[in-house]
Amino acid sequence: MGVVDRRGIPKAARHEQPGRDTSHEGVPLAERLVATPAEGWQVDAACRGVDAALFFAPNYFERRDEKDAREAKAKAICARCPVREPCLRYALAIREPHGVWGGLNEFERRQILRGRTLLAG
Repeated sequence: MGVVDRRGIPKAARHEQPGRDTSHEGVPLAERLVATPAEGWQVDAACRGVDAALFFAPNYFERRDEKDAREAKAKAICARCPVREPCLRYALAIREPHGVWGGLNEFERRQILRGRTLLAG
């Protein structure tokens, strides 16, 4: 029968689409997203493996005291992180609009970006 893909379709029978990246076909997304040591600072992040819910607001209303408590826990993890500065630089560079990155929440990062704009303007 020959070589088949994970759906049981013979590979020769698949239609190739020009410009389509086929280098990851058959590899689950979770496996493609796992960083390797050559891929950067994320590998050494203290938050790696920690519940992301600490770093990002829930999709329901969060009272101010709940938000402050959640962010305090996230910032405590960031405070002991060996890659806090590159994380913050990354969040600022891409203008990340959500969550705690590099020890700062979205409002604190926005203030830094506004300050940079004022200095440059």
